Amino acid sequence: MARGFRSIHSRLFLLFLTCMTVILILVSFLYYTRALAIIHSKISDIAEKNISQTAGLFDLMLEGYNSVTKSLNGNYELTRLLQETSSNPAVSVINERSITNIIGAAFYSRKEIVGIHIITNGGKVYSYEKQFAGVIDINYAQTDWYSKLQASKGNMVWLGLYSGSPINTMQQDTVFVFGRQLYDLMDYKSIGVIVIETDPTPITEALSNVSISPGTRVFITGMDDQLIASKGQQGAGAPGFSQLPKPSQDQAIIVDDTSDQLIVAASTALADWTIYGITPKSDFNSEINQTRLYLFVVVLALIIVSTMLASIVSRTIASPLKLLIREMKKVELGNFSGSVNVNSFEEINSLVSSFNRMVQRMDELIKRIKLSSVSEKNAQLQALQSQVNPHFLYNTLDMIYWMLDEKGNERLSRVILSLSQMFRYSSNWEEASQTTLRQELEQIRHYLTIIGSRLNDRVQTEIEVDENWLDVVLPKMTIQPIIENAVKYGLEPLGTPCKLQVHAERHYHQLHIKIIDDGLGMDEATLGQIQANLRKRPSLALEPVSRPRRGIGLHNVHARIGMMFGENYGLSVESRQGEGTTVTIIVPIPIALQGGRRDENSNCG
Repeated sequence: MARGFRSIHSRLFLLFLTCMTVILILVSFLYYTRALAIIHSKISDIAEKNISQTAGLFDLMLEGYNSVTKSLNGNYELTRLLQETSSNPAVSVINERSITNIIGAAFYSRKEIVGIHIITNGGKVYSYEKQFAGVIDINYAQTDWYSKLQASKGNMVWLGLYSGSPINTMQQDTVFVFGRQLYDLMDYKSIGVIVIETDPTPITEALSNVSISPGTRVFITGMDDQLIASKGQQGAGAPGFSQLPKPSQDQAIIVDDTSDQLIVAASTALADWTIYGITPKSDFNSEINQTRLYLFVVVLALIIVSTMLASIVSRTIASPLKLLIREMKKVELGNFSGSVNVNSFEEINSLVSSFNRMVQRMDELIKRIKLSSVSEKNAQLQALQSQVNPHFLYNTLDMIYWMLDEKGNERLSRVILSLSQMFRYSSNWEEASQTTLRQELEQIRHYLTIIGSRLNDRVQTEIEVDENWLDVVLPKMTIQPIIENAVKYGLEPLGTPCKLQVHAERHYHQLHIKIIDDGLGMDEATLGQIQANLRKRPSLALEPVSRPRRGIGLHNVHARIGMMFGENYGLSVESRQGEGTTVTIIVPIPIALQGGRRDENSNCG
């Protein structure tokens, strides 16, 4: 489990999922907080607007009711008839009918009026109502509403909602009751009171406008915080109105959401009323809970989608890396034949391409080392096979040298000594298969001693190599086969004095060793065949006996240089028939020697 957690797939998956989840939660929290504030603000604005409209509706309604009472109080005929007394019954009947007609006209002026009652100071009651006319409560004088009307000074008295008519005992329907004292406008003397009963539906409908949720309770209070009307949940008692905020002249509407209830209050202009709307916050929290639930579902869905995206992204990045690691393990076990093929991000594609190139180069290098090792063993085998008791031959050549020296044949003794040194050098493969340019040139001098004796000193030799390049490493027996070819095929057939030059020049980080002769040269066909052989892949396999021998030494030297230093190094041959041949040996200059003095003929800038 711990190992799986440390994998790049798991780490990337957890990283992406954590980042996306944190961002989602943070954004969701900020969104929820902002949405909650907006919802509260919108609800407060709606509640404030509703109660403001309700207060305006009440002002219009009360103004209409007030105009009805004013029209009755300002009717001179009505006030006259109410004060007139007559002993004639016929006149009294006519007067009562006239009063009833005047009251009836006011009754039909507004459709919501249920009944109009006028009670004179003398105890006379005149009523106009839809039903049960004339059934009067004889104890009205002891009621609270009558006391309030008697105590008023002509101003409107809004008595509020009653479960039944306060005057007509047969009327049990809920009514809204208001009234005022009637005055004789001539001498401003009270002549009685007027009581009007109306259908409470317009009031309750107006109160419904304040409600913003099913749990909203609406109250109308008058002076001294007495309850005028209410609407809301059944069984919910009226709160302590003295503790509720009250509007003032500077602030006609109040919105208070500091408690667990949203309280809005507004006052009416015509009546000394205060309208309260009280809504538990738990009511509109249900909408917030729905918003919270919806947001939770959305966040959960987004987290699931984020999980899928994180898995896809992490797998997209980790899969090619896992494939690369699997291929690396194969390389670790020695299998260099495979390659990774992916189509992923540019950086991963570049990494995979570099790995494929590295494995391919390692495979080529290992094959080259194996081929070089086999070739070296073959060369050692050839050398060993060519040796027939080399120590015996060394001793025999030394004995011949001393015998010739005693007889004074100095020329032949030098030849024998050079031959002994060459044989010792060429057959000593146990120490190493590489040597330095210094040792190769020393070997060439021994070889030229033998050639000079054989050709009666017809070959003039010129060796010019800067001391800086004498420690350059190259394969053993590199220069001697080339000079041997030059002597055998280019100089010896001439039969005349000739010249052989060995020069070394630096070209950037390469050393070019040139062997130049002025012999017969080669025709184009022979030169082309040799150059074609040199362009082939280096190989040190034993040459077949039936193959023409010319060019075998060059190919062998070229192959050994390529095996040791790479395909960019080896031999190049230039020749023109009748003018001579130039063979160039190209080997790298070690880093330790690259700071040395450059050759005058160098092409370096």
